[in-house]
Formats: sequence, C-alpha cells, structure tokens
Amino acid sequence: MGIQFKQVTKRYGGADSPLVVQGIDFVVPKGSLTTILGPSGCGKTTTLRMIAGLEAPSGGQIVIDGVDVTHLGPSERNVSMVFQSYALFPHMNVIGNVRYGLDVSGVHKAEALERAQKSLALVGLAGYEERLPSELSGGQQQRVALARALVLEPSVLLFDEPLSNLDARLRRSMRDEIRHLQQRLGLTVAYVTHDQSEALAVSDQIIVMEAGRIAQAGTPQDLYE
Repeated sequence: MGIQFKQVTKRYGGADSPLVVQGIDFVVPKGSLTTILGPSGCGKTTTLRMIAGLEAPSGGQIVIDGVDVTHLGPSERNVSMVFQSYALFPHMNVIGNVRYGLDVSGVHKAEALERAQKSLALVGLAGYEERLPSELSGGQQQRVALARALVLEPSVLLFDEPLSNLDARLRRSMRDEIRHLQQRLGLTVAYVTHDQSEALAVSDQIIVMEAGRIAQAGTPQDLYE
C-alpha cells in the first residue's frame, strides 16, 4: 500500500491565507523510494511533515498502509524521520542516541541494546557505540541518525534534505548507501531534496513540486527525457 495523498491541502493561518500545498494526489508504493524534488518554498518539506504527522493537513486525506492517518499524531503512525540537522543528543553517546526511541517506547533494555547494535552494524558503525556525536564526522553523524530511524522498524522512512550538510564526495557515497539499504530492507521511503542529480540517482519515482502543486511525476527516466 505505501503512502497515499488524496487532494491534500495545507495553509498556515485562517481560511483566507494562501495554500502552501494545493490539493495534491500521489502514491508512494510500498517498498519503493520516492523523491519529492523542487526549489525552496515549493511545499516539499511541508508535504513530508504531513506524512510524519508533524503538520496537520487543512484538507484531504493521508493513508499509510491502508490506514487513514490524516488526524493521527506522529507517535500513532509507524513513521521515522531523518532530519537535515541530524538532531542527535550531544550529551548521549552513539548507542544512547540510537536506542533512545526504543527506551521511551518502553522496550526492554536488553532488547533495545541488541536492536540498537544491529542497527549500527547495518549502517557500518559497529564499534562506535561509546563515542559522542562531537567525536564523529558529519557522515558518521548522519549514519547515527539513520540507525536511530531504522531501529524503530518503521513502515515508512522519511528523509528531509539528509545530505545537504555533507561535502560532494561524501554526499555521493551516503546517497548510494541509503539507496542500497532501502532496497535491501524493502523500505518505503519518501525523500525530499532540491538536488536533481541526487533525485535521479536514488529514486524509483520523482515528484516535482512547484508552488504547492505537482508539476510532474514519473520515473527518473521519464523525467530525464
């Protein structure tokens, strides 16, 4: 099933304020990676935040895996988000950061530790458990953020410009890694970026947004041609 948007709108403020997202429809098929591409202010991050439940739509319907989640909060959706800023806790070591979501959900300590270690191994950071975020490179911090999202075994994983703080070489390798993990684990991913080459490299489907509307959607091949 994946993610489905049906005539979703979003405005900030009263009924006469402009629509930031103007009645959009799209589907992110289960187990695929869809990129939402467009310039700043086109509504792509707002769209992502509505999938996460961090913003409530002004109209329309959002369905995830067959369940109408339009009015559910973030904790009631099986969704994890990786932010541009990584949003790691500076006072917690790597393993503490990764298992944080499990700890607050009341998962048993031993299980939380085991799952966090597996998740770190998945992103190539086994052996880094005791380090603090400040002792890691930007790419390593991004991997910790990814491990923290994966450990919750979400049905949907969201990325908001996840590579924009990295240098070009690291961006390429992280982008390939995210794609590889997504395919290997069969994750349903919505990925926001303004970088065309990034979108073409990682996506099954690209949705191009412009001024709150979908200007075009299709496979990377379709859009390139």
